[in-house]
Amino acid sequence: MNFQVTVLKILVSYPDGFAVMADLKRDMAILATSGRDWAERTKRLASRVPDLDIFSQALVERESGGWKITVKGRAVLDLMEARPGVDRPLEAAPDDNVAAPVAPLRQPVDRAKRRRERRERRREARDRARSNAS
Repeated sequence: MNFQVTVLKILVSYPDGFAVMADLKRDMAILATSGRDWAERTKRLASRVPDLDIFSQALVERESGGWKITVKGRAVLDLMEARPGVDRPLEAAPDDNVAAPVAPLRQPVDRAKRRRERRERRREARDRARSNAS
């Protein structure tokens, strides 16, 4: 499994591109144990941008308690996921030639609402477990 590609894929799955470290670790653990398909997919995506370094290339920023994917990070991920006619490595987009990213598709209201409610329920369950443990 390619760590850097996995981080980009996880962050882009969050509505605002930001995830706290606990969520990142949980999602990484799930993907790491999901089997060969994920490992092969991330390896294939990573091969398209051989010099990928999410922090030094400013694709991901560290923010209070978590990480956030940048506009440039979204553009590089789109570049990696593009299906080229010839299967050859793609160059990472230079700083001044980053194309304006396409706005992410909005989730249906019900889906976003369900996700938010699930997060709230998990947070409440964690808080209850902590208070019961003390």
